[in-house]
Amino acid sequence: MVNHEMKAGSPHLGHRRRRARPNMEPRLAEGSAFTRRGYRRRVIGDVAARLRREYESDGLAAEAMASDPIAEFRSWFEDVTTTAIEEPNAFVLATVGAGGDPSARAVLMKDLSEQGITFYTGMDSRKSRDLRANPRAAATFVWAPLHRQVRFEGGVTEVDAGTADEYFDTRPRGAQIAAHASRQSEVVTDRVTLEERFADLEAGFGDVIPRPDHWGGWLLTPTSVEFWQGRPNRFHDRILYRLGEDGRWVKERLSP
Repeated sequence: MVNHEMKAGSPHLGHRRRRARPNMEPRLAEGSAFTRRGYRRRVIGDVAARLRREYESDGLAAEAMASDPIAEFRSWFEDVTTTAIEEPNAFVLATVGAGGDPSARAVLMKDLSEQGITFYTGMDSRKSRDLRANPRAAATFVWAPLHRQVRFEGGVTEVDAGTADEYFDTRPRGAQIAAHASRQSEVVTDRVTLEERFADLEAGFGDVIPRPDHWGGWLLTPTSVEFWQGRPNRFHDRILYRLGEDGRWVKERLSP
């Protein structure tokens, strides 16, 4: 079978791209915004299309997985923490604002309980404004070296003040000061303004720094959780847990 992806000049074969001769006008690919002057073909689009890695991981058997998605996720997360993956608690949080505009950003899970996953942030930030207007969210953990990802979808509620205080007390002093100094998502003139605000607060605080009122946490309680495992030929395994009307979790296999 001919491999059309491994063409001459492919970065996978160790070749360098040939630059167009100085006097030659570059020919831009039709409809492409990803072009660079001096090249005869698309740059980003061509490279991205050739990036491919075959997944050789073992598959998922729904019957061997826990009956509860939080228990299954806890097992997966414990496995990840034994690897060299940095910040395995990082996930992409997707929200939708009052006007229907979606937004996504990476945040850090700071607690896992039977109720779901907890993260902390500025309560005046865009994500918090979105969650107050539309108290539902999606969260995706991606552990690429393991060919795994987990997707949560569900409702969100604010973490109570006592719980937020307890977590805030565990943060390093610098992070505590930064929470006071930053009004997350607010436009600022420059970095210097932020640094000066931080320095002023640092000089004024004593040994104990209280949690600022504009900083707190959110709990995402899932109504569905999908476990994804990369498999050969892009024929992946997807096991979905969804909460049934009777309050019990139902496991289903999804097509890749």
